[in-house]
Amino acid sequence: MIVSHKIRWGILGTGSIAHQFAVGLTSLADAELAAVGSRTQQAADQFGDEFNVSKRYASYDALATDSDVDAIYISTPHPFHKDNTLLCLQAGKAVLCEKPFAMNVREGEAMIAMAQTHGVFLMEAMWTRFLPALVTLRDLLAQNVIGEVRMLNADFGFRANIAPEHRLLNPDLGGGALLDVGVYPVSLASMIFGQPQRIVSLADLGSTGVDEQSAMLFGYGSGQLALLSSAIRTTTPHEALLSGTEGHIKLHSPWWRCSRLTLSVNGKADEQLDLAYEGNGYNYEAEEVGRCLRAGLTESAIMPHAETLSILHTMDEIRAQWNLKYPSEL
Repeated sequence: MIVSHKIRWGILGTGSIAHQFAVGLTSLADAELAAVGSRTQQAADQFGDEFNVSKRYASYDALATDSDVDAIYISTPHPFHKDNTLLCLQAGKAVLCEKPFAMNVREGEAMIAMAQTHGVFLMEAMWTRFLPALVTLRDLLAQNVIGEVRMLNADFGFRANIAPEHRLLNPDLGGGALLDVGVYPVSLASMIFGQPQRIVSLADLGSTGVDEQSAMLFGYGSGQLALLSSAIRTTTPHEALLSGTEGHIKLHSPWWRCSRLTLSVNGKADEQLDLAYEGNGYNYEAEEVGRCLRAGLTESAIMPHAETLSILHTMDEIRAQWNLKYPSEL
């Protein structure tokens, strides 16, 4: 499918992340929010009123089969990503699926296989990866400005004062820190080093059985290390530091929506790189989907299927170390 007109988006789900994505779309001249699908007409109408969406569906099926929609953003809780994505792919719609892409690698493989069978675009919505600061970071690493990259430190943790039935603590909804926010530092490590050869991890499993905080140490083939942490009961600095043989690069807090890097090269004065982003940041991943659709691509080279599966493999291994399985996996 090659799209030449303005990209017509549908949003499946009406939660907080759906609102963020809808705001992001307003920053793009060549995209529009054409439809929204929810489980109830009331929720679809409320969302439609807020964002001036003309088509408001009380079912996901109706959204998926709308011939005036080119791409659909999946914003539902983690355990529903697979079925929601398969529904849209079967209807021939390009899909941008919120992270984590799936609950596990088995689900991810099924989703990618469906996209390939139908020849339809599919990408994980790791929005951080498309921000100007992360694009610049990749350019700096390609230029070897800090020499051989050897170590990454990154965290993402916050204190959520929530009831046990809340999504973040509910096993039925894929609760826990790793899938919700730990995926960010895991994905950052994957972007820089690839898939780890060795993983050592510890987690504190709370009263509902999900990980409330964790620490992870990844080892790679040439001796590189990534020291990562995530939490939903503990406030952390939200910083990332990438160290090499000739210096280091700091991604300032909050690194996952970073707008400033500090480049420190041995023997030189520190250099501040201000990399402010337009809109709320979610517009960049939507822009990438539009670029791919106009080029007739079925996956993005920046967030390819193989890397999404690699990240799922890593998180599956981490959870196996904790003996953490979700009800949907039993």
